[in-house]
Amino acid sequence: MFLKDWDLNLKIRLFGEGITNVLFWMFFPFMSVYFSQAFGKEWAGGMLVFSQLLGVIANLIGGYCADRFGRKRMMELSALAQGISFLVFAFANSPWYTSPILTYISFAALGICGSLYWPASHAMVADLVKEEDRNQVFAIFYTAINLSVVIGPLLGSIFFFHYRFGLLLVAALTAFVLSLLIRRYVRETIPGRAVVHKGNRFTARGWRQFVHSHLQDYRVILSDRTFMLFILAGILVAQTFMQLDLALSIYVTEKFPKQTLFHVGEWSLEAGGTTFFGWLVAENGLLIALFTVWVSRWVSRMREKRVFLSSAFLYGVSMLVFGSSTNMWVALAAMVLFTVGELLVVGLQESFVSKLAPEHIRGQYFAAASLRFTIGKTLAPFAIPLAAWIGYGWMFVVLAFLAWLGGIIYMAMFRRLERQPVIIAADHSMHEIS
Repeated sequence: MFLKDWDLNLKIRLFGEGITNVLFWMFFPFMSVYFSQAFGKEWAGGMLVFSQLLGVIANLIGGYCADRFGRKRMMELSALAQGISFLVFAFANSPWYTSPILTYISFAALGICGSLYWPASHAMVADLVKEEDRNQVFAIFYTAINLSVVIGPLLGSIFFFHYRFGLLLVAALTAFVLSLLIRRYVRETIPGRAVVHKGNRFTARGWRQFVHSHLQDYRVILSDRTFMLFILAGILVAQTFMQLDLALSIYVTEKFPKQTLFHVGEWSLEAGGTTFFGWLVAENGLLIALFTVWVSRWVSRMREKRVFLSSAFLYGVSMLVFGSSTNMWVALAAMVLFTVGELLVVGLQESFVSKLAPEHIRGQYFAAASLRFTIGKTLAPFAIPLAAWIGYGWMFVVLAFLAWLGGIIYMAMFRRLERQPVIIAADHSMHEIS
């Protein structure tokens, strides 16, 4: 599916979200430094964890609201709230007033707004795109995000520290423009069945019924055994790729001495430690930017089971290769394996979630699916004390084992699908009748 064939909804979102993501990544990587300087490392760590927990709760609520009130309305209101949060953020870092507390509040509010936005955004793609094209569309959005991750921090290293007030004002204006574009040009895509199924029931109830209905729908999701296996496998596999900016960064910084990568005559290219880790991150970002769309098209012709298992296997192998040597060429080869494992499932994961999800609670499924990353991100830092206890070599062995254990769970998940291909639809029908 080519870009020219995309629905206008998707084109507007790709453009608007792309710019917003660049602006977001111009300040986000530096906030831990800001809060550490303002409040101290102990308080900063706790504050960041708390804001992440708020984001998890908001994400689940965002999925519920996307199914109740519509994708467009949630995206429009979330973008508008982001603009307001950016304005408060700018005011707290203006030439006339400075407040770290207000900065933290606005930062946490931005995280909540994003968590309310993304379930509706993912659900809209599933609403608009045919099943056979979803991998490619999700992959293009993923590529845009990764380009933002590469470009944003480079620009942010200049603008966040020297032109912070202006940067935040531009971010606020961009969020307001995105909200306006969504309001004027994006149409609602929530399936009609979902509106009837949910809208009438909610309007006659108060907040207690709202909470009860919310929990009831997520109870249905939790009873979907196939989906829960998908989440569990995702959490285990996430322990590998979440290490890119955690244990892996510390390992490369501490253990890789300065080495010569190659030389021509008297000229040589040398790196080690933090410099070489920057090269690894750049390698990962460059490979993703260049090959995401191509790999997603190739993967769309393969069986899903083979792709998920291959990804988990490659993640595990990459961990073992990283831990086997401190030679830079070995590490670069390990990063290729790591990135291929990532590329294989870039668009497939969201597409797979959309296949499992009934139309009327699709947004909630996408919200629940994000628990793979939020829980994975919460558990991943434990690899750092693990390395101090058993050493880096055994730490990488443990991480490889977790990735392969995730692959075994994927096998169980697909075995369940193959043996009972209609079990999901049957389970959902029973819950709707009840």
